[in-house]
Parts: sequence; C-alpha cells; structure tokens
Amino acid sequence: MSILEQIRRRAAADVQRIVLPEGADPRTVVAAGICAREKLAHVIVLGDEEQIRASARATGADLGGVEVLDHRRASDFNKVAALYHELRRAKGLMPDEARIAVQDPLYYGNLLVRMNRADGSVAGATNTTAHTVRAALHCIGVRAGFKLVSSFFVMVVPDANFGVNGAMIYADCGVVIEPSSVELAEIALASADSCRALLDVEPRVALLSFSTKGSASHKLIDKVVEATRTVRARAPELIIDGELQADAALVVRVAESKAPGSPVGGRANVLIFPDLQAGNIAYKLTERLAGATAIGPILQGLDKPCNDLSRGCKAEDIVAAVAITAVQAQARKAQG
Repeated sequence: MSILEQIRRRAAADVQRIVLPEGADPRTVVAAGICAREKLAHVIVLGDEEQIRASARATGADLGGVEVLDHRRASDFNKVAALYHELRRAKGLMPDEARIAVQDPLYYGNLLVRMNRADGSVAGATNTTAHTVRAALHCIGVRAGFKLVSSFFVMVVPDANFGVNGAMIYADCGVVIEPSSVELAEIALASADSCRALLDVEPRVALLSFSTKGSASHKLIDKVVEATRTVRARAPELIIDGELQADAALVVRVAESKAPGSPVGGRANVLIFPDLQAGNIAYKLTERLAGATAIGPILQGLDKPCNDLSRGCKAEDIVAAVAITAVQAQARKAQG
C-alpha cells in the first residue's frame, strides 16, 4: 500500500470536517464529490450555490454528502466578521474592513476552522501561496510555542531501504527562505511532529550541512549546530543529530565512518535543509533523478491545519490534500 493510500485510509477511519473555499473552480467541485463518495472527509464547499451546482452538473460530480455554503449570505456572516475584527483590531483593522476581508472565502473558511466548526482547510487552486498562507496566519494563527509557519514534502523513493519504506520528510522546501538558527530549530520540531502524523513512526531528524561533525568550519555550519542544540534543549526526547552531510544521514556505512555514535546516522527519516535553496533543489533532484514521488508542499506550524495547492493542480491532487489535512487534524486533536 502506498503512503497516500495509507493516509486516505486513516482519513476515512476518523472523518474530519474540511473546508474547500474555492467552490468557483470546477476542480474543487469534482474533488468534493470524490471525498464524499470515498468518505475521506465531511467537505464544506464555499461559494455561490447555483454556480457550484451548475459546475457539478457540467462535470458529472455527485455532491451528495457535501455541504455547500454561500458564505456571503450565511446567517453567521456578521458574527464571523466580528470575530475577525477582534483578532486583528490591535493591528488597526476597522469593522468595515473586517466585513470586506471575510467576503474572501479563504478568510471565512479559515475562521470556521478557528471557531472549531471545521477541522482544516485546503486552498490554492485559484489563489497564490502568499494569499493562502496569509489568510491562514491571520485567521488560524501559529501553534502555541511556535512563531513560524513552514512547509515540508513527503518524498517517496523507490528504494525502501531509505526512511520509512522509502518515505521521508524534507523541510523546508517551500516557504522559509533563509531561516535563522532559531527558525531552523522550529522547522525541525514541526517536521518531527509531521513525521509522526503522516508517516506514523517516531522521527529520526538530521539537520543537514556540507560538514559532518566539524569536518569543515563556516558560519553556515555554526547555524546548523546551534539549531541542533536548540532542538535538543526544547525536545530532549527527540532523536536528532547535526550537523550531518546527506550521505552520513542516510547511509549507515558512511555514518559509521563520518559520524560514529550518531543517534541518527544512516537512519534519518526527516531531513532538515539549512535554507530554502538547498531544500527546493534537493526535492526536485530527488524527484527527477531518483524517480521519487513528491507529495506537497504541506504546511506546518499553524494551530490547525491549512494546506496550499498548486494552481496547476488536478482534482485528484485536491483529494490527496484533503486526506493529508484530515490526518493532520486527527494528530492535532490527539496532541490536545
């Protein structure tokens, strides 16, 4: 069973309420119908109901079991707008500006998540990543103890000897361009939780660099070393090591030579890259040269899950994102 099949099965085992704000897009409508048919989630589609129903007829989508909500005409619209004003009042937001903002379905949808009327949201089929992330930050906010939203990919390589039967977490490959040592530590901590949630195993986290255990000296290496210290201080139970080169993180024979005694060496299932350039290049190289499947980017660090889609996505990609978001929501509830 593939990792995505496992995630879909876990999503169906404990159904969550997931908002799809982009109801004007036919791909969203088709995806909602698939999610309902396969019982992956209770889906709430936002937008003009007549347009959504017409799109369903045109695409052959069955919206039985899908909740369609025209948020602009919803009976609680003013209540939701008032909540957003309360959240952003200290930033100078006025009540009329809040009402205008909540007309945007991404804001209304994420406020439903904030109010516990939904467990997560998925958007980005028609909106930019910047807008999707901004709406989530403004409405849902970051997790307690965190200051940063980052992203990761689940990478699945053909060789099952790596990671968890070939599956690994790569972070951050999509959001934080040049993290400080403190931010890199947060990315590592969030990615460890993501590994538990989606791969269903204990994380073994490698903070990567071009040096292994002092084999080189540079300020860029110092950042990785300091991040490793910070993670160990905040989560002493976590299996983590750094700085490690990629081969020392993934190949036992190399680790025995370069990093003897490393708790992670050769067995990492979470790879933390020192900056976005390294992470983005690495995931694309892994995808193209190793024939890997790249699932993501998936957001992490929010108080409740919200995920971003590529604007070139297919309906099936939205379905996968809904399943992932549902499993993240299950994990978030389990954490309390």
